[in-house]
Amino acid sequence: MTATKTKLERWEQRLKKVFDEIDAELEAAGACQKFKRHPARPPAGATSNREDDGLFDLGAAFSVGIGSQHGPGYVVQARIATLDSVPAEKQEQFETEVIRRLKKKLPAAFPGVKLFVDRDGPVYKIHGDLSLGSL
Repeated sequence: MTATKTKLERWEQRLKKVFDEIDAELEAAGACQKFKRHPARPPAGATSNREDDGLFDLGAAFSVGIGSQHGPGYVVQARIATLDSVPAEKQEQFETEVIRRLKKKLPAAFPGVKLFVDRDGPVYKIHGDLSLGSL
């Protein structure tokens, strides 16, 4: 018996696809070349999940928004997967580039849906219309 995906699963699958595209673009561009990939991680594209390989670990986790200025949304996770020391300035530059690309890609991935990406305390959050609409 096969079950169809729920609206939430389809929504999150679209969001993951956006992060996977950004990951692939950053890997191809040689972003953060000065850092060595964590030795426990396979090369970029070697696994079925881009979060598990290459130099970057990108994604988002849902937060109900308690204590948040933006309410519920998806907290963006942008990590350089390395044992090297990553200066705060480099991490901030990396996050800024991920957010720039995310803002550009979200409208195409979720046409007609008003989504925003803003700083929410120390993290970035995707917030706005999370109603799942007509997915």
